[in-house]
Amino acid sequence: MSEPSSLLNRMLDKVEKVGNKLPDPAVMFFGLLIIVWVASFLLSGVQFDAVHPLTGENVGITNLLSGAEMADFLANMVGTFMGFAPLGVVLVAMLGVGVAERSGFINVAIKLMLNVTPKLLLTPVLILIAIVSHTAVDAGYVLVIPLGGVIFYAAGRHPLAGIAAAFAGVSGGFSANFVPSAIDPLLQGFTQTAAQILDPQVQLNPLNNYFFTAASSIVVILVGWYLTDRVIEPRLSKTPIDGDQEDMPALDDVTPRDRKAFYAGVITMVLGLVALFFAATAENTPLADASGELASFTAPLMKMIVPLIFLLFILPGIVHGYISGAFKTSQDVIGAMTKSMEGMAYYMVMAFFCALFIKAFGDSNLGILLSIKGAAFLSSLELSGGVTMVGIIILVAFINLFVGSASAKWALISPIFVPMLMQLGYSPDLTQAAYRVGDSTSNIITPLLPYFPLVVLYCQRYVKGTGIGSLVALMLPFTVSLLVIWSAFFVLYWMAGIPLGIQANYVYPAG
Repeated sequence: MSEPSSLLNRMLDKVEKVGNKLPDPAVMFFGLLIIVWVASFLLSGVQFDAVHPLTGENVGITNLLSGAEMADFLANMVGTFMGFAPLGVVLVAMLGVGVAERSGFINVAIKLMLNVTPKLLLTPVLILIAIVSHTAVDAGYVLVIPLGGVIFYAAGRHPLAGIAAAFAGVSGGFSANFVPSAIDPLLQGFTQTAAQILDPQVQLNPLNNYFFTAASSIVVILVGWYLTDRVIEPRLSKTPIDGDQEDMPALDDVTPRDRKAFYAGVITMVLGLVALFFAATAENTPLADASGELASFTAPLMKMIVPLIFLLFILPGIVHGYISGAFKTSQDVIGAMTKSMEGMAYYMVMAFFCALFIKAFGDSNLGILLSIKGAAFLSSLELSGGVTMVGIIILVAFINLFVGSASAKWALISPIFVPMLMQLGYSPDLTQAAYRVGDSTSNIITPLLPYFPLVVLYCQRYVKGTGIGSLVALMLPFTVSLLVIWSAFFVLYWMAGIPLGIQANYVYPAG
């Protein structure tokens, strides 16, 4: 092994060792909650000169240990837990996916896919699927990432490498996609509002970054492919797979009965998709929002993504199960759903403390203060526009370790950077593209990502000793590589004068 590779492995071993000394994720989130409470108490009396860009008011830290705040915290504890967005997404989706998995439908699909997919292309195909899953909001976290482990295990490769590749595509490449998604108009709305601070006539297209994000997909696939096959998987060669064998996919051949059951399940799924297509494209469809858009966050179609995943997996799973013989009675179907929920018990415990911490961190205004102060510091350096763009990428990647929501961060810092860079002659579209690069790259190494504990749980299915440090060490090469290579690609793309997306005809004022 070369010296650089040995040095990298030693560094990652150190990260893993230190990270795994951290408490259990549930305990860690509880400890962070205590830290937020204490920090809010100590900083609540400090006057900061940070001004909220949306309200125009000074940002102050809320003392969460005050009587009123603590009473509100306890009174809303159940609501905070039940309102934790990833919880419902994960549990509802897993009810359907669990049936499809226990019936054998997913395992047969994977085996048949492996028969037609060249082994060399397995990794890039998985990352591509992970990237496209952004279109279905958070479906990638509950569907593609665990399937990454199943696919690699069925192919005789290390399952954690598959989970890492899928995680890199779903979350590390969050702003790379060939298919437009609901995040595009969401970010464009904040960018346009920020631009109108300087020029009220600015109008931006929701696909103002589409060409760049589509091209970025190729970058993410190539980087993820190389790292998975040449760095991550060789490093995992010494990590034994010691998970419960009954929870792992069988590696036996597909029998004629299984094949027949699978095709029946596929026909069921296709019929469901056809029905959905006609319902979505019908005149005055109830699946669109008030303006007739199907892809907006307010459209019923986007809100029913998780229930659709539930239906599109449980129905084929039931059909497959009865034809293959895996299910004999309805009790077997319920048993499959129950078994899938048993595997989620640990995640629900983690989600409880994670939800409480994220709620407290938001209520304290610590995240808002960090974002505004960071943006103000970068703008105060008065760097050239190009250097500032790279600075935005690095700043956002850092802030993302503490404030996970892409829209929340952009709502806070876009009113600072967009008008400032417009005065230097740089379009809001370009500033938004820089933000999207930074927002994606550090998702996969922050335990504060709401789905991070779930990915730890996926890994523990195969390697019981997987902890936070193990996952961070697994994903750190992706973060560093994407941060460097994607940023360089952004600069080269910009310097080449290639259109970022579908843009409005707007002349920006000179500085």
